[in-house]
Amino acid sequence: MEIYRISKAEKMINKTQKNIFITGSSGFVASQLIPYLEKKNLKIFKSSQTKRNDVFSYDELSVDLLNDLHIENFIHLAGKAHDVKNTTDDQEYYNINTHLTSRIFDYFLNSNCKRFIFISSVKAAADRVEGVLEEDFTPEPQTAYGKSKLAAETYLLSKKLPKGKTLIILRPCMIHGPKNKGNLNLLYKMVAMRVPYPLGAFNNERSFLSVENFNFIIRAIIESNDIKSGVYQVADDGFISTNSLVKLMGDVTNKKLVILHFSKSLVKTIARLGDILSLPLNSDRLQKLTENYRVSNSKIKIALNIEKLPIPVAEGLTITLNSFNEN
Repeated sequence: MEIYRISKAEKMINKTQKNIFITGSSGFVASQLIPYLEKKNLKIFKSSQTKRNDVFSYDELSVDLLNDLHIENFIHLAGKAHDVKNTTDDQEYYNINTHLTSRIFDYFLNSNCKRFIFISSVKAAADRVEGVLEEDFTPEPQTAYGKSKLAAETYLLSKKLPKGKTLIILRPCMIHGPKNKGNLNLLYKMVAMRVPYPLGAFNNERSFLSVENFNFIIRAIIESNDIKSGVYQVADDGFISTNSLVKLMGDVTNKKLVILHFSKSLVKTIARLGDILSLPLNSDRLQKLTENYRVSNSKIKIALNIEKLPIPVAEGLTITLNSFNEN
């Protein structure tokens, strides 16, 4: 039984367009990407866990649906994000990040769709990085989130692509932007409340990815006729230290900021106590705030013939932080 209906007129219109299908349409990244692509006069079809008027459910996805909608680019954004509170059962990551991805990719392989863009994560490669992370790094994920993303990548790469089809696996680092929620918001609130920042003794550099640059990369891939199948990391140009990020937050909030330089050994001891006493600072949060996590984006820029991304790392973070200030 057909569980969706598409008018004959809509089918005729879609035949002349480069239609795009996006899963995870209710998520943060999709909420930024969909309006961006629609402004470029691209026809977007959406899918989410729950069916709504203009949104297909995952249960409705099929080869026939993709063909009837004349989908050319399939962007698979749906996924179970890393739970920083560690309350998610490991199997849930595999159910969504691995098994759902595998099922949808099989539909793609048997459809007329030309390109499959899977949004994975740099955490599929590594949770900790020495030096700068490149695509040729042998993956060593440590969390169920990273392992489930890598399992999905492995399945996709194991399949032979029919002629004329392309598989693009993107590994973004932390994506941020307006309406973003996560550790960036928590750090911002601390600065806004004028709480002294106690981790000044740690010098680190890490990569971020503004949603503006992510959208730009997606559009460039859609418009490219030359990009080859493969795994590509996505990050802003350059790196920024957490100390510099905190200072940037102070500038945005117009708050006089105090950065404390306690000894690293004392801070680590307090973090271990935080593990036991459920304090705001624990070992996991300390690692995220002070670790080096530098990600190379050179491969995707070479593939797309891009010299540099439109939004520098500090400018992208400023846009996001200003949006926090408006809320």
